[in-house]
Amino acid sequence: MVTITPEAEKFIDELLEKNQKTGWGIKVYLSGYACSGPQFGMSFQEKPSEGEQVDKTAKSFDMFYDDETAKALDECVIEFVDDPNFGTGLSIRNPNFNGCASCGGGCGSY
Repeated sequence: MVTITPEAEKFIDELLEKNQKTGWGIKVYLSGYACSGPQFGMSFQEKPSEGEQVDKTAKSFDMFYDDETAKALDECVIEFVDDPNFGTGLSIRNPNFNGCASCGGGCGSY
């Protein structure tokens, strides 16, 4: 199960409203794997596509994803980040992923 922080939920609510997508949800998708673990993307989506899971973790919108993404999201935390070095936005962090020592070498498995 994925967790979403209150700050991240508020940020997404504001994005949905700003983009005139109130009442829509967020599609979370797996875009690949890197040394730092699974890489995800997000987009606005009005309703689930066939075969997608509907996650009602957030209070004000649904999240949609396929089975492969659900597996990669297990125990992840969606957070709002506001950092002068890295910018402002959302981050999906897996507290159980042990990254690798070097991106050139054998990375730990997810």
